[in-house]
Formats: sequence, C-alpha cells, structure tokens
Amino acid sequence: MTDHSQIRRRRFMTLSATGFACSSLMHSFGNTVFAESKSENQPWLRKTLKIGMIRSKGSLTDKFNMAKEAGFEGVELNVPGIDINAANKAAKETGIIIDGTVGGYHWGQRHTDPDPKVREVALEKLKQGLIQTAAVGGKTMLLVPGHGKDGSDAEVMERAQEAIRAALPVAKEQGVSILIENVWNDFCYDHEGGNDQSADRLAAFIDSFNSPLVGVQYDIGNHWKYGDPAQWIRTLNKRIQKLDTKGFSREQGKFTKITEGDINWPSVEKALRDIKFTGWLAAEVGGGDLARLKEVSTHMDESLNCNKSIAGAG
Repeated sequence: MTDHSQIRRRRFMTLSATGFACSSLMHSFGNTVFAESKSENQPWLRKTLKIGMIRSKGSLTDKFNMAKEAGFEGVELNVPGIDINAANKAAKETGIIIDGTVGGYHWGQRHTDPDPKVREVALEKLKQGLIQTAAVGGKTMLLVPGHGKDGSDAEVMERAQEAIRAALPVAKEQGVSILIENVWNDFCYDHEGGNDQSADRLAAFIDSFNSPLVGVQYDIGNHWKYGDPAQWIRTLNKRIQKLDTKGFSREQGKFTKITEGDINWPSVEKALRDIKFTGWLAAEVGGGDLARLKEVSTHMDESLNCNKSIAGAG
C-alpha cells in the first residue's frame, strides 16, 4: 500500500469515527435547519433555479417575473457581489423567494488551494457571501469546498474543514446554512472510480463539524456517474438540506435534460420520501428564454412529482 493510500484510510477512519459520534445529533435536526413554516397543502418539493439560467435582458425584476411565469417559486443568486437593494426590491415586487445563494467564487479561489493567500481570499468571500445571503432573506449558501487534486487527501480535507469552521460563527450569526454540493471535484470520492462508490466519506465530512449549519445540497444528476442516487440519499439522510437536479446518461457519459438520460427517478423519489425530505429542489441545467424555463419546470414535475402536496407525499 502506498503512503497516499495509508493517509486516505487513516483520514477516512478518523472522519467516520467523528461522524458516528455525532450522527444522532445531526439526525435530530430536520432536513432544513432554518426552514420556513410548512403547510400540508404546500408542494413537497418547491422549485427554484440558478439565476444564470434566466436569459432575460431586462432588470432583476424582469428575470424574477420570468421565473415565476415558468412555474418557479424561488431563485438562487450568486454571492458575493449581489445588489442587495435590487434583489430585495425584485423579490418584493414579484413574490419570488430568494431561497438561497451559490458561492460564485469557489472555482477561482478554492478553499483547498495550496497557497494560503488564495485561501484567505476564499474565506473572506465565503463570509461575505453568508452576510449577503442573509441580507436578501436566503437561508442557505451552496459551497464547493475545494478540489481533491490540491494536495494529499489529508491536506485537502484539513484545508476545507479549516475554512468552514472559520466561517461558522458568521453562518450562525446570520442564520444561514453552508451546504456542500457534490460535484466533479475529486472530493470525498474518486473521479476515475466506478459507479458503485458510497456516500460514507461525504457523510463523515459533514458530521465532522458537529453543526446543523453544515449540510448537503445534494445534486442528483452529478452523482449518477459515481453511485446510486437513491443509496446516496439514504446514506446522507437528514444531512441533505436541499437538492439540485439535472439529467445524466451513464451509457453516453454526458449530462442530459432532466427527463432524458438513464437516472431512475422513481427510485430517487422513493428514497427522498423514505427520509421524509421536503423542501427546495433547484434546477441546474442549461437555461434560456421563457419557453425553455417552462420546459425545465415541467421536467422537474415529471421526474419527481414536485407539485404533490406534503400531505400526499408521505
């Protein structure tokens, strides 16, 4: 066994032990820590989308109106750097909910970068993102914590943990959860590995913080390449505070429209119901004009029956 493999195994065992120690604490919290009040007649999955998907040349209010007309209840903005006044004005005028945000910096300035100065910049942007998220009424900020190729497994994990722990006081003060998205970044799985990988390492990473303010924004389509989404959902369980959706074809090795590809959507829906998930489902696919956004909204309904009420989804 190589030294690199030994480090990986030791690190995983440490994280797993931490995870098991605090799993009961994590499971005592609901799927959405700072959830809005829920009505039994409310859809079990509330549709939102990334702001970049809305291809409108008008104002932010125009963009929000387009999203609403297409069938979306929420919009996720990119932080830091948003116009807080404009965002709040657009939300008030349209009734769209800014349910959360996405860290728009996390590829350019990674929290696991070998250069400590880059990590300092990334941490400051994370803190500012949390503050701006709260300022527009958002409850979650999506974060890609880094890249597995930035160092050894131990180094990458330590840097990611250090950044999130440093930001947690701000997250607590602002009432915003930091949600880790599973993306193609060699973090907590092997990008060149098979399609039978488990979610254990990601679950252990989340549990290592022992905080309800750190969870997962689980991307269903991203991990069809690596493992069974339903199995990952059951493993991550209450750690999942939010969902992203897209289509993927293992056979063709590429992303697709949500209802194309070969994801077993009935299996995904059953797993979500088994863990009693209700909350936000964010589209993360190619956007476009109103017709395209309506198509995306329809595909979300067709894949996961979003509009079924909470009472009827149990």
